[in-house]
Amino acid sequence: MYTLGEFIIENKGCSSHSIEGLLRLFSSIKLASKAIHKEVNKAGLTKEIIGSSGITNIQGENQQKLDNFAHRAFIESFKSRNVVCGIASEESKDFIVIKKEKKENNNQYIVLIDPLDGSSNIDVNVSIGTIFSVYMRKSSIRMNLTIEDFLQKGSQQILAGYIIYGSSTILVYSIGNGVNGFTLDPSVGTFYLSHPNLCFPKTEKIYSINEGNYAKFSNGIRRFIRYCQEKKGNRPYTARYIGSLVGDFHRNLIKGGIYIYPKTASSPEGKLRLLYECNPMAFLSEQAGGKASDGEKRILDIKPIELHQRTPFVCGPEKMVSKLEEFMVICK
Repeated sequence: MYTLGEFIIENKGCSSHSIEGLLRLFSSIKLASKAIHKEVNKAGLTKEIIGSSGITNIQGENQQKLDNFAHRAFIESFKSRNVVCGIASEESKDFIVIKKEKKENNNQYIVLIDPLDGSSNIDVNVSIGTIFSVYMRKSSIRMNLTIEDFLQKGSQQILAGYIIYGSSTILVYSIGNGVNGFTLDPSVGTFYLSHPNLCFPKTEKIYSINEGNYAKFSNGIRRFIRYCQEKKGNRPYTARYIGSLVGDFHRNLIKGGIYIYPKTASSPEGKLRLLYECNPMAFLSEQAGGKASDGEKRILDIKPIELHQRTPFVCGPEKMVSKLEEFMVICK
């Protein structure tokens, strides 16, 4: 059984990027994720890690204590491994420049991260996760980082993935040659290949959307929901919604289903963050044989204009996403 490190080395011909750099990147990700795994697994035993921190983050959301812990864990881990030059986190207003002591940082990796997705589920023991995305800087290494280094289209990602902290802790990633998942064996602290060559199943089963917002949805989304509930062919589909993007996406990738977080009357730009959530999940969707859009256009083609930009988001098997897009056009 391959460890994550062994798998990266074995498949070095699939990437044009430095194997040493990729190994150091994943060393940072593994270190922080194992620290979070440990805290999540004892969340019910201590009040120090669950509940509100009393801080409102840049998104205008009440930051949970574990949000803050996860943010700091990833920042410190990336700093210690001397592998990235800049980080943008959903929990920070501005991007973070990583500098080496006494000399410039010549590293070229840019990381965008949602340190803890679904943190409102911590105290009820529902799956939560981390979402990460990696780009190459656009500016010269002789220049300071600029906002443009972070505002790149999702199609320019060189790596994307997520970690789900649930009944087991699983790291899923792609470098552009398919999707693979690795499960943490906590007894030895090692991630082992457990889900090779992940693809959306050919038979769709699930639709995932917060139907409590039905009255706020556009006519196209309402029509698609009714289509999912219609008795015809392999329908009706089963409705499943956790409220954690990582949890819902991971289930749908394994079982076969579509995830929908559309715009509403109260959130006309959508609620999910393009850079920290939608781009990496869109990258994984396409690598798993699926599709991702905002209901009309491909997510990975959107040119970001700000760090915390929001967008409607749909991802899943290609046929299901295309059918939703049809209803969006018909109902315009």
